[in-house]
Amino acid sequence: MYSYVCFVKNTKQIIIDAAIKVFNDDLSASLDCVAERADVHRRTLHLNFKSRQELIECCKNDMMVTCQQAMTDAYHASADPKKQLELMLYAGIDCGAKYAFLQKLYGKSSYAQVPEAEKNGTFDSIKHRWFKLIEQLQDQHLIHSQLSIAWIFTLFGGMITNTIDALQSGDVAPNDIKSFAWYSFSKSIGL
Repeated sequence: MYSYVCFVKNTKQIIIDAAIKVFNDDLSASLDCVAERADVHRRTLHLNFKSRQELIECCKNDMMVTCQQAMTDAYHASADPKKQLELMLYAGIDCGAKYAFLQKLYGKSSYAQVPEAEKNGTFDSIKHRWFKLIEQLQDQHLIHSQLSIAWIFTLFGGMITNTIDALQSGDVAPNDIKSFAWYSFSKSIGL
């Protein structure tokens, strides 16, 4: 006898995932576009979200949690600072549209403008760890100390965004994209 396990996303999460993709392409897109992408009726969308703003807030929360978890997992996957940095870059790339949409919402790859009410301790902790990695690599003379940590953070965010754009355009082979991104980023900071 066979046993099957089926994991079905709940409707709310399906709508959030669709909204992230739709709004990442066009922040002014209608809720009808979101419902169509989620393959639900607009009434179903309104049963789960009372307003467009509520849906966007849920998208923000989902994206922050997902990207934070990916970065945390990447950080803990190695004890070598260089490898941690590489894995964190890959984590940002793997977050894909979620990372890109967060950047569009906040207008900066550093999320410096994220309101305190929307931050949680995890975000601050991850950012702190990332900055400490760069400091450590500079102390080991692997990254030139002439480059400021803020500049390197901007390069990091830009590399993730450019990689996501290249992947979505189809101009670069998906199998090569992460290695190209790491090579480009690491060389840009002298690693």
